[in-house]
Amino acid sequence: MEKLSESELNALVSLLDDTDREVKDHVKDKIISLGNDVIPFLEKKWESSFNPDIQKEIEELVHQLQFDLLKERLGQWKASGGKDLLKGLWIINTYQYPDLEFETLNAEMNQIYFEVWTGFNAEVSPYDQIRLINSILFSQLRFSANTKNFHSPGNSMISNVLDTRRGNPISLCSVYYLVAQKLGLPVYGVNLPNLFVLTYKAPEAMFYINAFNKGLIFSRQDVNNYLEHLKISPKDEFFEPCTHLDIAKRTLRNLIVSFDKLGEPEKVEEVRELLLILEPPVI
Repeated sequence: MEKLSESELNALVSLLDDTDREVKDHVKDKIISLGNDVIPFLEKKWESSFNPDIQKEIEELVHQLQFDLLKERLGQWKASGGKDLLKGLWIINTYQYPDLEFETLNAEMNQIYFEVWTGFNAEVSPYDQIRLINSILFSQLRFSANTKNFHSPGNSMISNVLDTRRGNPISLCSVYYLVAQKLGLPVYGVNLPNLFVLTYKAPEAMFYINAFNKGLIFSRQDVNNYLEHLKISPKDEFFEPCTHLDIAKRTLRNLIVSFDKLGEPEKVEEVRELLLILEPPVI
């Protein structure tokens, strides 16, 4: 990557309010080509500038640089097989909170896991294991469904969910799943229409868990009844574990709905771009 001196960077930024569109576009392309290392310099320039037009141009440049980095990370995460779900959710999280470090999120998640682990007993039946997790997550740590602001973008941001202890079905299931997996339990996500749930799937026990309803345990027949109620034909994917990639895609779809309801078409388009990275169109 090309390195520019501070005076060269200053000269570039000063051209951001040039009236010649071509000059301005050339300057912006040049700054974008410098990559993320230029962000701290741009932020400093924003603080010291008294020109609202230049400030607005800088804001757009910083957002573009951060968004390009997000897309690059998401592509790498997908290429790696999306093994680390928390990493994928963190990458999506940086859309709203670009300065959030993965280590910070990981430490918060570890703290929640530790709280559950200290009250957990692996010797009891699968049903009782889940009841123990439910008691700690929903009674002790007070995680709950955000029914008041169901469509808030914050419900799809895992850092926000850990801070407020409120979430939507998929974010609450993600927290639950990350804890259960670390405890070594055969718990996985299940992509139901209109509702994301979990399944406990082992030779000795197989049932479903609704994290949006305080970890309510239900059966395969209940899933059938639910689908019948929605007038949707049963498909294997409504009963079987889904991938981390599926969880990330559903999280992005929820974000699209959130921004659409807030009347933010630019954000809707950007999140659609992210979804296309995980789900390229079939040609």
